[in-house]
Amino acid sequence: MLQINYIRQQTDLVKKKLGVKNFGNIALVDELLALDEELRKQKTATETLQATMNVASKEIGILMGKGEKDAAEQKKKEVAQWKDDMVIAKNELDKLEAAFSEKIVLLPNLPHDSVPAGNTPGENEVVNEGGTKPTLYDGAKPHWDLIKEYDIIDFEIGARITGSGFPLYKGQGAKLQRALVQYFLDYNTSAGYTEYAPPLMVNETSAYGTGQLPDKEGQMYHMPADGFYMIPTSEVPLTNIFNNEIVKEESLPIKMTAFTPCFRREAGSFGADVRGLNRLHQFDKVEIVQLVHPAVSYDILQEMVHHIERLLQFLELPYRILRLCGGDMSFTSALTFDFEVYSAAQQKWLEVSSVSNFETFQTNRMKIRYKDGEGKTQLVHSLNGSSLALPRIVAALLENNQKEDGIHLPKALHKYFGAAKIER
Repeated sequence: MLQINYIRQQTDLVKKKLGVKNFGNIALVDELLALDEELRKQKTATETLQATMNVASKEIGILMGKGEKDAAEQKKKEVAQWKDDMVIAKNELDKLEAAFSEKIVLLPNLPHDSVPAGNTPGENEVVNEGGTKPTLYDGAKPHWDLIKEYDIIDFEIGARITGSGFPLYKGQGAKLQRALVQYFLDYNTSAGYTEYAPPLMVNETSAYGTGQLPDKEGQMYHMPADGFYMIPTSEVPLTNIFNNEIVKEESLPIKMTAFTPCFRREAGSFGADVRGLNRLHQFDKVEIVQLVHPAVSYDILQEMVHHIERLLQFLELPYRILRLCGGDMSFTSALTFDFEVYSAAQQKWLEVSSVSNFETFQTNRMKIRYKDGEGKTQLVHSLNGSSLALPRIVAALLENNQKEDGIHLPKALHKYFGAAKIER
């Protein structure tokens, strides 16, 4: 959530940056400022009335002590009227605060200065590429055919158990999932991330804190009887571990990682892009999250980008890194780098990770703070990244490494999988 003081002081810059993000309701900024002005006036009036009542109450005691009962009674009548006025004033203040809160959460985060203009994925900037695209043998197949040939994932049974987009992993397919998760977690913890196993459901406050609400209601599975949401990513419970806390400055950065299933409705998804493992309603992902000092958050963003780049290099997958343009960024992000791997049989790039700096947008909602050297309370910055999401990694591993004698796995996975290749 943006801070109103900044909006008030940098109104033109805020509008300009919202334009880079292709936000369609710039007039909301002026609405917020007008509402903020009215709210501040109402707060001042309410506080002044309260102060007047406090002074009058003391005067009543003094008058009673002097035996001036008539004057004291007159003052009591004035206070009684002011109490009625105070009820009205507080009700008006509550209404204004509610209206302000409803509006300010509709503003997305402001993009970093380095974010390019643009509105479509085609306008994202390629900042780096690595690896070599494989040359497949004649008769090579896309992963949705390979999983049937090797009998490692069953979409039909998954659909019968639950519905489309809920695959059933079995045999070597389930083993590969477990191997990847363990490898990713070991890789992250060796880099100083503390592992957590968080709840898979969160309440409305937690979903609001990381910005899933009110922006992504339609993408989450909701249990209205309990008010819980299935997590779309472990970013939500991990970041909320420190909700409404003041952390010690010397404890920063706080580095967290977790493996969880993720649940996304993906409403409206259709076509070739969702075939096989390309898009699912339930999938496994390992996440990394950091809470950091504002002065170093963009240095740490680059460290996280390098961390994930090295992971893809160990997996021996051809990859590219994109700096997202304003119109392709999430509601909450200030700067995002996407990672894509090349899927040789599909001859297309598949997104496998997003690494983002949210600056204070999430921590302002969650009130995650630290005290600086002068004892002043400041908001930390939050960052996260997928390290990694499994479905498209699996798709690329299957397609890129298929040989006539089996699917050869990268060396980094041999000890985790217990073999060098997936056998027919």
